[in-house]
Amino acid sequence: MKNIRNFCIIAHIDHGKSTLADRLLDVTNTITDREKQAQILDSMDLERERGITIKSHAIQMDYEQDGEKYVLNLIDTPGHVDFSYEVSRSIAACEGALLIVDATQGIQAQTISNLYLAIENDLEIIPILNKIDLPNANPEDVKDQIVDLIGCDIDDILSASGKTGEGVPEILEAIVARVPAPTGDPKAPLQALIFDSEFNSFRGIVAYIRVMNGEIKKGDAVKFVNTGKEYQADEIGVLRLTQEPRKSLSTGDVGYIISGIKTSTEVKVGDTVTHRDNPCAKGIVGFAEVKPMVFAGVYPIESEDFEDLRASMEKLKLNDASLTFEPESSMALGFGFRCGFLGLLHMEIIQERLDREFDMNVITTVPNVSYIAHTKKGDKFEMHNPSEMPDPNSLDFIEEPFIRAQIITKSEYTGSIMNLCMSKRGMMTNQQYLTSDRVELTYEMPLGEIVFDFYDKLKSISKGYASFDYFLIDVRPANLVKLDILLNGDGVDALSTLIHADNAQTFGRRMCEKLKELIPRQQFDIAIQGAIGAKIISRETVKAVRKDVTAKCYGGDISRKRKLLEKQKKGKKKMKQIGNVEVPQKAFLAVLKLD
Repeated sequence: MKNIRNFCIIAHIDHGKSTLADRLLDVTNTITDREKQAQILDSMDLERERGITIKSHAIQMDYEQDGEKYVLNLIDTPGHVDFSYEVSRSIAACEGALLIVDATQGIQAQTISNLYLAIENDLEIIPILNKIDLPNANPEDVKDQIVDLIGCDIDDILSASGKTGEGVPEILEAIVARVPAPTGDPKAPLQALIFDSEFNSFRGIVAYIRVMNGEIKKGDAVKFVNTGKEYQADEIGVLRLTQEPRKSLSTGDVGYIISGIKTSTEVKVGDTVTHRDNPCAKGIVGFAEVKPMVFAGVYPIESEDFEDLRASMEKLKLNDASLTFEPESSMALGFGFRCGFLGLLHMEIIQERLDREFDMNVITTVPNVSYIAHTKKGDKFEMHNPSEMPDPNSLDFIEEPFIRAQIITKSEYTGSIMNLCMSKRGMMTNQQYLTSDRVELTYEMPLGEIVFDFYDKLKSISKGYASFDYFLIDVRPANLVKLDILLNGDGVDALSTLIHADNAQTFGRRMCEKLKELIPRQQFDIAIQGAIGAKIISRETVKAVRKDVTAKCYGGDISRKRKLLEKQKKGKKKMKQIGNVEVPQKAFLAVLKLD
């Protein structure tokens, strides 16, 4: 056990952590030349295309130093703010963390938040300066930033380059020297933490575990503490590039267990695995239930695909524990699911994965956050959907979630970022210069305002330099109204939104204009209206496609033409009563991109 080292990598998005992980695998000869490819731990096509890590991956390396053999378990983590839940699980399974900072960009917001997670879990931090081979690297300044952040000595900071491999052997030596060996009692009852899981269509569910105490052998009868279910450990093993079966796993090991579980609800990430006959006293603590930030309806395009969509969502939830969903129905879209996501990127990734991995074509409604409604009777309940809002007569007030946003940027972009935050109803609480040209802005703002396009706008204003991180602080009363979109007087529930009263008028007008462009012309006029309660605040009309019925009249009395036009008018009126307006899928997506 004293020769095992479990560590994870924490970094902001795009600071080169997947490339550095490749070099660690190279130096320890974990992968052969034939298996080599860039970002080898990013196994999804989606991760490679976008250059981001979405899933945390675990891999075991063998390393020899001074004649001693060591086993190093690396758990790779994502860097984007939307996947911070993945990071928290990886951190719970480790004793040490490599803190990677880009020598050209310096410390960014996500680095700080993930670092605090690691410090809370008492991990040993090894600071590393990456990309030192780049001509615009600024190692001295960035080292000073790291010293200010974690209070280490300047000599503790390692310099490396994931691209050239420079400094990688020193990193491995530092892992062995600085990261503590796992502590635990090999003789105690089995206690293992599930930190990830995935679905294999041939073998059922594969759970990834970190053994905290005791030992597990192949064929043991095991029990999952939270769900209370019992299974047989059909196969256990360690995670190399592929899964390698082993006879047993003991304290400190990271590996996997396959026990033929078919239903996804039986495996909860963060659960504890123990022996059936000799169980541990209690489960492992320190795992939070994930809290979704953004809610949206996901509906199959063909209504008969509903059951297929349910099966796909359950399999996807195994691989991504931060996805939550429950069934709901909509007048406009039929049956579907109300899903909770950690952010807009997370929502986009889930949509893309449903399409690629399960061949499911889905339509997504306007995303919103959860609000708390207080009625005049003194009741309160959570609203995930605008349609759940009580009628104005019984509603007392609504509370909305507020976040604290930390934005780190170059000082030249401060003014335009302040304007952006103010337009999103943000209040500045702090402004601090980290160096002469880097500033940290702290804002308190409503979560609902950053759900749409805040992140994209921030990146374009700052030419990609600003980094952004946020966490929930509390709920506060808000002046919110429900904005409905009516087509020929009928509400389209999938397009209704909860919005601040000051912004409702302009938003309603823009939405009607956008829908006018997107809804195809019918045989009758279509009135598109934005309404707050009974009050109409905006209107556009899609004109009817007309046939020239008077074309056959040459001269003659005007009453002949009038008769034909009246007949056409009656037909149009009748058609308007029975005709329904099809809203194209583009219309739902366009609402997200209103600008």
